[in-house]
Amino acid sequence: MNDNATPIATLFERAEDYSKTSLELYKLNTIDKTADLVSSLVSNFVILVTVALSLLILNIGVSLWIGNYFDELYYGFLIVGGFYAFIGIILCVFRKKWIKIPVSNSIIKKMIREKNS
Repeated sequence: MNDNATPIATLFERAEDYSKTSLELYKLNTIDKTADLVSSLVSNFVILVTVALSLLILNIGVSLWIGNYFDELYYGFLIVGGFYAFIGIILCVFRKKWIKIPVSNSIIKKMIREKNS
């Protein structure tokens, strides 16, 4: 700063510095929260894919086992398919309460929480 500057000019310089710093801090906070959200989503997706593949293989095994029990393999697949159709209908009926609201709340909490330094 200049020693010959008037108090008004000094005030404007400080206000400009403050606004630049505030904007940079806002950008960094946005980047941090976005990175945290994306990393959580990616890690949850990886876990979901792993669990889904495990359940798929397990369901094929259960279907074959049930099919052997009834002496026709397709009976096992029909029974397991019917079970999942029933689960799908239940999830469809309660999707807002069981899926949409908790997921929305989780994303909102991640976006508004403060970092503990």
